[in-house]
Amino acid sequence: MPVLYRTYRPNKWSEVVGQDEIVTVLKDAISSQRISHAYLFSGSRGTGKTTVARILAKSLGTAEEDVYEIDAASNRGIDDIRELREHVSVSPFSSAYKVYIIDEVHMLSKDAWNALLKTLEEPPKHVIFVLATTELDKVPDTIISRCQTFTFKKPVREVVRKQVMSIAKKEGYELDPGAADLIALLGDGSFRDALGMLEKVISTSPDKKISTEEVENITGAPRAGLVNSFITAFTTKNSDEALRCVSEAEKSGISMTMFATLILEKMRFILLLQHAASSRESIKERVSPDDWEFIEARAVKKLLTPVMLVSILDAAEEIGRACIEQLPLEMAVVEVCGNEI
Repeated sequence: MPVLYRTYRPNKWSEVVGQDEIVTVLKDAISSQRISHAYLFSGSRGTGKTTVARILAKSLGTAEEDVYEIDAASNRGIDDIRELREHVSVSPFSSAYKVYIIDEVHMLSKDAWNALLKTLEEPPKHVIFVLATTELDKVPDTIISRCQTFTFKKPVREVVRKQVMSIAKKEGYELDPGAADLIALLGDGSFRDALGMLEKVISTSPDKKISTEEVENITGAPRAGLVNSFITAFTTKNSDEALRCVSEAEKSGISMTMFATLILEKMRFILLLQHAASSRESIKERVSPDDWEFIEARAVKKLLTPVMLVSILDAAEEIGRACIEQLPLEMAVVEVCGNEI
């Protein structure tokens, strides 16, 4: 099957999702002919930096033969940049501009940066640079000061979820709400990663209807049943059962960060339903029927408190720094349940 991210990569401004402010500024700049000689796009992976760079080049009427994409991770030395400097002086083949898109630009060596700086200070009028990076802090200030900078934000999960559902539908598949939400969560704010996950699920699905359980099985995400068991034990202060759930997740090779995130997500829904009846429909449309039944039942009992939610939130933040990954969750259980190990 085709690579979904490439198949559905936006080709025009109206198709770009989640970066409305950047799109507006760039479109206005083109229409008013206020084109910068250098742009710097920063942001986490899969947020559309290279895609927007390509659309920018296309919107300027630049032909394919005048657009050059360079991977700085593979072309990071001074000799590579010297070759680039010689290349930029040559006029475009058939366009008003030559556009150079340099991806992962933070990978350039110190000497390469110095060589590139000279080109950015006095670029030919027919050249536009678009530098893209996931690590802005590694880009020298002297480079940043000579570029028009844009920060690409991670799209909110709801935006990714809708995109996943839309593309699945175009491919002839139907995702249940919980499945789409889980894929969006696993994508962690990256359209590319989320669509890669969708592609993996679609390629192994036996039919055209995909459930949350299928996504769990294929991606290795924590099973909803295990998350639900933990929440039930935690909110009823059954430390033995809650600790068993953490242990089972660890033995199954499940990421504790992902496990904690799914616990937090479901606990948040329960707490919202306990205190805001108006949230009912928005929650219901994002989860599977089984999960909705669980959330509604826990909300009716009103056992979940803000203190419980905060304890798991704190544990989730500590997981990445802990030598033993499951320890923060175990400590949260012991503290809230009031028992000693």
